[in-house]
Amino acid sequence: MKENQRAVVMKELEKHLEALVTLRSDAPVRRCYDYINNRPDQFNYEDALEKELPIGSGMIESSHRHVIQQRLKIPEAWWKMENAQKMLNLRVLRAHGDWEAYWKSDSEIAA
Repeated sequence: MKENQRAVVMKELEKHLEALVTLRSDAPVRRCYDYINNRPDQFNYEDALEKELPIGSGMIESSHRHVIQQRLKIPEAWWKMENAQKMLNLRVLRAHGDWEAYWKSDSEIAA
């Protein structure tokens, strides 16, 4: 996949596909095959790696630790739900690089 050899990977997966009578929940190879097959234009890993872009979702999935939890889990702090949501909105704004643009606009933080 890292060398954009999607067809080669698909052929290899085909050799290991579970029987059609197998429940989808018990067929990890078929799920993987279907996932890749249904997204033919979403696996240009070679170009992404050349541009030093992440190809996995781990960075995104773990971002909650430094965007959300780092601020909201301060020892001995507690939050009302509406205030926590506003704080979360500000943290996401900053993480996305929109902090300055937000404060230059007349926008309010969405609840």
